Amino acid sequence: MAFSRSARRRTFQLWFERLMVAIATANLILVLFDLSYIRFRDLYFKLLPTPTAWYGQIFKGIEENRVTVAYLNEVDGLQETLETEGLDAPNAKRQLANLRRSSVDLIDEDPFAVANKSGTLERIKKSMRDRTEQENSSKDAFRTFWTQEYLEKGWSDELEFFDAQIRPRIETNYWRGIGFNGLPTDRFWIIDLPFIALFGFEFLLRTYFLKRRHENTTWFDAMLWRIYDVPLFLPFWRWLRIIPVVIRSNQAELSHLDPIQGRINRILISQFAVELTEVVFLRLIDQTQNMIKAGQMSRWLFELTAGQENYIDLNDVDEVKTITQRLSDIVVNKVLPEIKPEIDAVLSHTVTGAISQAPAYQGLKILPGFTNISGQITQQISAEVSKNIYGSLKQALADDQGADLMGKVIESFGQHLRDELQQGNTLTELQELLNDFLEEMKVNYVERLAIDDSETRRANTYRLYGETQKARPTPAKLVGR
Repeated sequence: MAFSRSARRRTFQLWFERLMVAIATANLILVLFDLSYIRFRDLYFKLLPTPTAWYGQIFKGIEENRVTVAYLNEVDGLQETLETEGLDAPNAKRQLANLRRSSVDLIDEDPFAVANKSGTLERIKKSMRDRTEQENSSKDAFRTFWTQEYLEKGWSDELEFFDAQIRPRIETNYWRGIGFNGLPTDRFWIIDLPFIALFGFEFLLRTYFLKRRHENTTWFDAMLWRIYDVPLFLPFWRWLRIIPVVIRSNQAELSHLDPIQGRINRILISQFAVELTEVVFLRLIDQTQNMIKAGQMSRWLFELTAGQENYIDLNDVDEVKTITQRLSDIVVNKVLPEIKPEIDAVLSHTVTGAISQAPAYQGLKILPGFTNISGQITQQISAEVSKNIYGSLKQALADDQGADLMGKVIESFGQHLRDELQQGNTLTELQELLNDFLEEMKVNYVERLAIDDSETRRANTYRLYGETQKARPTPAKLVGR
């Protein structure tokens, strides 16, 4: 029963998500239409003249341009006169003269410039020059076209040309009002306001329920969780709404963008990892070189080992002494028993070499069987020496006094090492060598990065990232987020 309620709940959430995606998509289509209206108004006007003119008048403050409208009305009056009275009528001659003057004014005043459509006027002028074969002057082309002599060869054909090629372009011209803010009139907010209110209210509800569902989560954290929904109710940068529409469609299982998203994530993450590794590595070497050049590392080493008064101790523990004791215990109790055969072999070789140099040994070698006896004696001596040394070290570390003595030995060694390092130019030379070594590491590392095949370098990263993505929840599980 619980499973059935859970399934119904998930189904309801899925269909709710799809409904909101449909509303967001409709809003996005309106936004894109509004953003493209001015640029593609001529195309929209050609396909849907009445809705386009209505939308422009109501929401964009677009009105007919009085100059171009008056010009087309003069053409309509001429056509009516020619149809009723003929080309030789006095009214026709008067109207032709008016059209010649109006055409020159149209070119000089350029009423298309108000709508940033001067290019349309240039196309009109070119069409008229081609029609009248007046290639040098657009004004002469219009004057020729609106003459009785030119129209006598067939005024109906010429007016058909005008209606087909010139009139549609002139009709696309318009005048747009200016608002109080000094910008062209734009009332798209009237359409967009209900969508903004809906998605803003939905955002508040979603983030509120996210806050209640997840403990130790603030409302601000929940808002950051759904940050991609913010463009849906922003009154500016409306084109960004394509981001939440794409994400929501994927969550509602209306699209499957996980492979693309995974590919993009792998590319970005691998590239970021490579760049970050290089920067961190080079930065670490640079800081180390700066410390070496400034002498900070040598001062820190001397303060650490010499127990300077200005050295800050965080836990009241002598780390150097503790580390030394721990390492000594490991070496004596763990390492030496494991390498005892090798130590015996070295001692045996050393004792044999020392004995062979003795004059008495040279005389005894001639005795039968002495070589075998000397080898056995050497092995026994070596084993005894190593046993005694190991026992002495173990006994020395077994009590506090022995440990203190060993610590003094190590402390004395460190003190003499510091003294010798400070003699002459030893420390300066070591610092220079270390600095040069780090510089070579930088150069060789960067060169290797440049030579390595980037795809090969990222192959393992892609594989590991892909394995981690297998555990990601499906979009159906994310619907309630």
